[in-house]
Amino acid sequence: MKNEKGVTLISLTVYIIVMAIVVGIVAIISTFFYKNVKNVSQTVDPITEYTKFNSFFTEEINNGDIRILECGNDYIVFDNGIQYTFIEANKGIYRDKVKICRGIDKCTFENKIQNGKNIIEVKFEAKNEKKTTTYTLNN
Repeated sequence: MKNEKGVTLISLTVYIIVMAIVVGIVAIISTFFYKNVKNVSQTVDPITEYTKFNSFFTEEINNGDIRILECGNDYIVFDNGIQYTFIEANKGIYRDKVKICRGIDKCTFENKIQNGKNIIEVKFEAKNEKKTTTYTLNN
């Protein structure tokens, strides 16, 4: 009788070839995955960013008797302590220290008095989209 203990050279070669194929497939799939993750994270939709900013800012404006403490070209501070700031270096709009919008090329705030009402004009620019929105304070 033949003693059949252990692994033959042919079966070992087959195991190594199968393992190399499996490792190659995993490497290819993970490479595609990481490339797509990088592409998704770099994509910015200007309409989505404007909508996010508008929802935060509108909620702030409609918040009762709110007043403007200070308004610069790239920031605005309300009396409830909330500040909106555009930082050109990283193309972001911040609500206090939280980044609410990204990929913004330009955002300016302007405070005006018109017909006895306090008006805030926000000019928003991202990619090729330009939006100018006027907000009226309720005081």
